[in-house]
Amino acid sequence: MLRPAKLALGVALALGLSACQDEQHSVAVNKDVAAVTAVSSNVSTQDAIDFINQAEAELAALSLEANRAEWIYSNFITEDTASLSAAVNEKVTATSVRLATEAAKFAEVELDAVNARKLNMLRSALVLPSPLDPAKNAELAGIVAQLNGLYGKGKYCFADGRCLTQPELSALMAESRDPELLKEIWAGWRDIAKPMRPLFEREVVLANEGAKDLGFANLSELWRSQYDMAPDAFSTELDRLWGQVKPLYDSLHCYVRGELNAQYGDDVVPRTGPIPAHLLGNMWAQQWGTIYPLVAPKDADPGYDVTALLAKQGYDEHKMVQQAESFFTSLGFDKLPDTFWSRSLFVQPKDRDVVCHASAWDLDNADDIRIKMCIQKTAEDFTVIHHELGHNFYQRAYKNQPFIFKNSANDGFHEAIGDTVALSITPKYLQQIGLLDTVPDASKDIGLLLKQALDKVAFLPFGLMIDQWRWKVFSGEITPANYNQAWWDLRLKYQGVMAPVARSEADFDPGAKYHVPGNVPYTRYFLAHILQFQFHRSLCDVAGDQGPVHRCSIYGNQEAGAKLNQMLEMGSSKPWPEALAVVTGKQEMDASAVLDYFAPLKTWLDEQNTHANRQCGW
Repeated sequence: MLRPAKLALGVALALGLSACQDEQHSVAVNKDVAAVTAVSSNVSTQDAIDFINQAEAELAALSLEANRAEWIYSNFITEDTASLSAAVNEKVTATSVRLATEAAKFAEVELDAVNARKLNMLRSALVLPSPLDPAKNAELAGIVAQLNGLYGKGKYCFADGRCLTQPELSALMAESRDPELLKEIWAGWRDIAKPMRPLFEREVVLANEGAKDLGFANLSELWRSQYDMAPDAFSTELDRLWGQVKPLYDSLHCYVRGELNAQYGDDVVPRTGPIPAHLLGNMWAQQWGTIYPLVAPKDADPGYDVTALLAKQGYDEHKMVQQAESFFTSLGFDKLPDTFWSRSLFVQPKDRDVVCHASAWDLDNADDIRIKMCIQKTAEDFTVIHHELGHNFYQRAYKNQPFIFKNSANDGFHEAIGDTVALSITPKYLQQIGLLDTVPDASKDIGLLLKQALDKVAFLPFGLMIDQWRWKVFSGEITPANYNQAWWDLRLKYQGVMAPVARSEADFDPGAKYHVPGNVPYTRYFLAHILQFQFHRSLCDVAGDQGPVHRCSIYGNQEAGAKLNQMLEMGSSKPWPEALAVVTGKQEMDASAVLDYFAPLKTWLDEQNTHANRQCGW
């Protein structure tokens, strides 16, 4: 996860939120904003350039203060550090909304390409713009706080008196195979969202008004305007990408439903139709990896356990990070600075509370890069470390860009780079670094690919539908009268899952997913899941790898590293298609790389489904 900086130059300084968890929120509130004139015809090109330069300098300076306050809070959680963090966040929020509103004054001014790009980023960076009316500003701020409070304090209490938080409930869902218990947990957690419904409805009205003050038709148009293409064209692009990967998802869905039917029987999991959402091992049925033991093919064991191999070779937390660093230096990147090693957090302290969720930090917009992670000596965390360093090396690569361009090409790129690197943690790589003696033969690939697909392929429709729902809400296509029905219509359409118990408009199931009450855009995660495979395939081609793309690792190939670095150094200075073309040779996102990667699995899934005479689809 890229640490979500609170500089609302969400230009995507608030990128890389984890697909499973984020505890930050975004709102734009400023008591002085009413003094800013929304539109003026008495502005010149020089006025606009002067404003951009001033805004960029102000935001750069403020980012240092915000980053340090947030780092201290995350590493020393007390009431005092929380208060300091909240104070600087309020300052950042007020500044960002003021600058966005001022930027709207210059929307019609003719500018050179660089300054026009900076101005658009300043204008469209807000996730939740507030109206110019100070009373409505205050109302929106209060709603945001209430929504976050309802989610953050949410618990479900069992009949025996146990009251569990969402992480605790999610852990139960991952482990339990009792369908009645899973159903109770699933429904119980969603009760916390019911009070959110009227708050969310009012929030949409206010944020839409704020978007109009910035020159957008509604919040949907503002969110979709951040992708270097017309908002409707971006929506069409997403539909095209989903169309490419849907056949693979359909095969996976069909196989998993069949295996769950065999596990639970017809009364719990019908042989046809959608899958009951509570049985997929995840509170939101967004990733299915925890049910791998239920659906794994026979003889799928690859013959090694990375956690055991790390222990055997004496890897501690520090050595795990050093090994991940060596992946990047093998590609030609410079070593991490000494301050990375002295200032990062690798081990959970025993004497204080910290935020343990893995995150990558850039504190000074230059060389003070760090990770904060309570590392466990496991295979999972070995992969996560490689992913987090992907963020750090990206941050350092674009350090020479102007402040507004110190970011990834679009908000999907930052997460995609970390995941691209993680795709190279193959058996071949494990052998190259001395963890594994021999690479298992191809017969073991199906189990490894299925385990990956249960997380990465299963996530794709969920990653897409969250904002499909929100954009329709923001535009008015979905009205408050059918919030919940529309939510489940989209979940059926994209995921082929259904609620395990009856739902009505008394419920507000979207609110049970943090990113909705937390106002965190979600399409970035769908894009990251497409882009990582496109980057991986192209870099493997650059490296001259002749084998199956799922077996490729670019470790040690400096030609691939140079190509990757060339793109990373661009930051967000150019439209993302130009950055994409540096690595892939084409300016269009292409999900066929996902199909190439999982091609052996797709063949196997179809064989299993045919052999079992399964009726696929829902």
